[in-house]
Amino acid sequence: MNRLLFEGRTLVGIVSSIIRQDDPHIIFKRLDWERMFRLADYHKVANIVYLGVLGHRDELPEKWHGRFFERYQEALQFGEHCKDSIKEMLTWLDMREISCTILTSEFVRDYYQIAEAAENSSVQILLDEENYFLAKGYLIDLGYEIDTKYAGAGEQMNKVSSISVILYKSFPFRTGRFEKNMTRLLETAYIKEPYESIMMLPPESEFIYRMAGAAYRYVVDELTLREVLDLFLCHRAWRNRINMEAVWKRLDDFQIGGLAENILRIAYMWFGDKKDNYFADKPVEDMAVYDILEERLLTKGVLNHENDIEAIRLQKLIQKEIDREKKKEGREILGEKIGEYFGGIRKKLRWAFPDYHYMSSIYPIVEKIPILLPVFWVVRGLRILVS
Repeated sequence: MNRLLFEGRTLVGIVSSIIRQDDPHIIFKRLDWERMFRLADYHKVANIVYLGVLGHRDELPEKWHGRFFERYQEALQFGEHCKDSIKEMLTWLDMREISCTILTSEFVRDYYQIAEAAENSSVQILLDEENYFLAKGYLIDLGYEIDTKYAGAGEQMNKVSSISVILYKSFPFRTGRFEKNMTRLLETAYIKEPYESIMMLPPESEFIYRMAGAAYRYVVDELTLREVLDLFLCHRAWRNRINMEAVWKRLDDFQIGGLAENILRIAYMWFGDKKDNYFADKPVEDMAVYDILEERLLTKGVLNHENDIEAIRLQKLIQKEIDREKKKEGREILGEKIGEYFGGIRKKLRWAFPDYHYMSSIYPIVEKIPILLPVFWVVRGLRILVS
């Protein structure tokens, strides 16, 4: 078995054992804990892994046990300050009448049976461009630092022991279909009480946003276990009070309905209770589909045998947009170089053939007889050569 896939499946086993609260069947001594920590940190589940190895301390090198404990402590500290920091930030925005829409709420933390298994999952906020820079400046004044930039779309900002915030001035999706359907979701937003300028998505729309985002990040090989876990917990909490038929219809508008369902199904396979019969009326017909999805997700695309039509189509559309952006960037760079080239030529010409006012200040006769200007250009040139 591929080493990356083995480590990924081991990571899923540890995380799912904590979420399900059962015993993991893992031989801890065989693991490369440096690689496991890096993988867990990438997937943002290192704090859960710490809970999973508590009874196996002797089988972990002290260094890596300490690193997992650090992530666990960070999660605890975040939990203590989470709601206060969110309230502080939203109150400031509302007092200044800065209109914005919360795309993903912090309530997903409440769906974890073990509170310390939750993570500093970012609250995502969409603003217009003017308010975006006002909000960004405010967060910087509060001590936030830019962690990740999303080209042309926004930035993630982090602060120790505080909520992580992603500010968007536009949706971070390249395809026109995604942009159009995400914009439609905003029409369902409502005022978040007790605020007057803060909007939020209802559970149905937020779930669609999360599902579509997960499918998009899957095909660009950026989907994490934490995101899949949050998706599972949201669906389990909301599935009886949202119209799932309408959800799948909206996801079909994105042209990712089948892919999204596969991601949700594998989330239930990994983290769900085996007694949960939510998908009982839709038995799995071909497990190979989920093997391919698992391999790609857990190895960040190193193992990629993708055969899902929707995934392949979306990937091609994204690549097409990337290529178009590169061509546009290339044209802009070429334009700058051409501009610099001709700018240099203009400077040389201005030096070789100074304007009338400059020449008349040196040769007064030019002012009296302007037609002699070319003659004195030659005179000036000869004087420079002789000197």
